[in-house]
Amino acid sequence: MDVTNLMIKKFNIKELGYDFMGYSLQSESVLTFHHLIIPNRLGGRRVMDNGAILCGDTAHTYLHLIESLNQHTFNLITSEMIDMNVRRKLSIYNLKRINEILCEFERLYGDKKNSKDQPLIKEKYKERIFT
Repeated sequence: MDVTNLMIKKFNIKELGYDFMGYSLQSESVLTFHHLIIPNRLGGRRVMDNGAILCGDTAHTYLHLIESLNQHTFNLITSEMIDMNVRRKLSIYNLKRINEILCEFERLYGDKKNSKDQPLIKEKYKERIFT
């Protein structure tokens, strides 16, 4: 079994219905492995201790947008996900904390637009379970 499917099973992602950032699983959701500690570009391994499971079209894409705009916010979110990974359990406390961090990011960057004059923060990025 590959590490992504192993983590989905270990963390009961499908039964809970949300990912490591509190994004609801939809029928079309593709769950992806996100490198937590050592990124893929630096040779980070795809192992449980270095990963989080994220919805590919929302949480994962949004997290990398955040990384490109505000490294501090990215690090705060990553820290919360590492905490859950270490405990081997998704925690309501950590998920609510991630939501608070995301709400602050959205307050700071909510009016920013991309080169096509579209909002950087898509509406679907604001739809989380623990808001």
